[in-house]
Amino acid sequence: MTEQKQVRDYIRAIVDFPHDGIVFRDVTTLFADPRGFRMAIDQLLHPYAGIRVDKVVGLEARGFILGGAIAHQLSVGFVPIRKKGKLPGATISQAYTLEYGEAVVEIHDDAIRPGERVLLIDDLLATGGTAEAGITLIERLGGEIVGCAFIVDLPELGGRDRLLAMGMDVHALCAFEGH
Repeated sequence: MTEQKQVRDYIRAIVDFPHDGIVFRDVTTLFADPRGFRMAIDQLLHPYAGIRVDKVVGLEARGFILGGAIAHQLSVGFVPIRKKGKLPGATISQAYTLEYGEAVVEIHDDAIRPGERVLLIDDLLATGGTAEAGITLIERLGGEIVGCAFIVDLPELGGRDRLLAMGMDVHALCAFEGH
């Protein structure tokens, strides 16, 4: 009898990308496999079964792929959080710190109504900076975060602890040691 594959089995490791010493966890191999992709979407949804979710918010860019599929399964709207300057309408922005500098993400200023319950989605949780910026944007619009879901957690980088300290529910399908 063959052992059933897990989500982590579909994720490719690319050594020294984008810099020396980094092991990049490539989820595009998961997305390309219909069984793996379906498994990931189902497992990301599972903890939120029976919980009211009004919107799914995906962080650029792989969070768009996951978030769109999850929003479809939940029959709710999808909202993108994008890099500065990519959204066409009126936006609000949030700066956050990267390992080497700063970045800014934006959301349309009318994307979430006060009191809407929001599920935040991305492929990978590292330091938690992008997720924290997304949470801040959602909360500035009056949204209530029901959870933050990721395929991969890199626990050594502290993102989970950072989000937990903010009072967030954090769900990840697998974890990898290292960067």
